Amino acid sequence: MRLHKEGLKMIPLMAILTGGLYALLYWLIPFFIFQVVLAVVAIIFMILVIRFFRNPKVITPPKDGVVYAPAEGKVVVIERVYEGEYHKDDRIQVSIFMSPLNVHVNRSPVKGKVDFFQYHPGKFLVAWHPKSSTDNERTSVGFKTESGVNILMRQIAGAVARRIAFYPKVGDAVEQGTSVGFIRFGSRVDLYLPLDADIKVKIGDLTKGGETKVAQLK
Repeated sequence: MRLHKEGLKMIPLMAILTGGLYALLYWLIPFFIFQVVLAVVAIIFMILVIRFFRNPKVITPPKDGVVYAPAEGKVVVIERVYEGEYHKDDRIQVSIFMSPLNVHVNRSPVKGKVDFFQYHPGKFLVAWHPKSSTDNERTSVGFKTESGVNILMRQIAGAVARRIAFYPKVGDAVEQGTSVGFIRFGSRVDLYLPLDADIKVKIGDLTKGGETKVAQLK
């Protein structure tokens, strides 16, 4: 299993903390059954931590006008909203909720360049909360496609997320489906698309980053 670079420091740290806690409880409560149960819990926890940072290989078929899912998860919002940070007009918002069991690599939804970037400190409401898009810690990333269409991707921290990473800089070229960021431990990604975009998903659909077609641009 290939691991994301965000896990190279976090996994050893979590292993040390888990091992230290296990050793402390092992010494404080010297009951064999408890020690066995504790060992099983520690092993399962570390397996989940390692699995969280998995970085599967994704092959995205390049297609003009197609907007691919930027994340693996579940579509929880499709609605018309006013987007006042980048577009400053009405857009179709498509939101994907990422549980701790999903792959948390964020991928470029289009081919083009990074046109805008802004980090916002904020709260850590649960990621499906209606105000998480505007109140939570988040980054706003504007993409301009090769045909000149602008879309916005917003990475949003959840109740337990404490790190949002976005790697390209403004002006950098990006390819569809390439890894551009990571959100740690449960989160959400919003896309803001033109009103005339043909939305290809519906509420409740499961998506795969760089593979699921979210919309077709006109």
